[in-house]
Amino acid sequence: MLKVSPRKGVLRFGKRGKLNPRYIGPIKILDRVGPVAYKLELPKELSNIHSTFHVSNLKKCLSDESFIIPMKELRLDDKLNFVEEPVEIIDQEINQLRQSRIPIVKVRWNSKRGP
Repeated sequence: MLKVSPRKGVLRFGKRGKLNPRYIGPIKILDRVGPVAYKLELPKELSNIHSTFHVSNLKKCLSDESFIIPMKELRLDDKLNFVEEPVEIIDQEINQLRQSRIPIVKVRWNSKRGP
C-alpha cells in the first residue's frame, strides 16, 4: 500500500483532509532499487509521479482480496484528494454555549467504503 497523506511541508499529493484515504493500493512492487527504496507499478492516474519510493511511504498489505477498492471506482480531483458527496442529512442539533450557538449536523456520505 502506498501512503498518499503527506508529512508536514510535503505537497506531493495535495493537502491532508479528514476524509482522504491515508493509503491506496495494493500496488505491485517491480524492483528493489536500493537498501530502502522500491520501484512500484503505479496506475495511470499516478503517472505524473516518480515510481520509486522510500520504505517509509509503503505499508505491507495483508488484507483480503474482497476489501480491495479498484482505482477506477475512486474519484480523485486534480490534487489527488478523495471526492465524496453528501447524500442526506440524518440529524441536526444546536449546542448552546454562553454567547454562541454551534450547529452540529450528521451527514450520510456517498462513498465506496459504505454509507
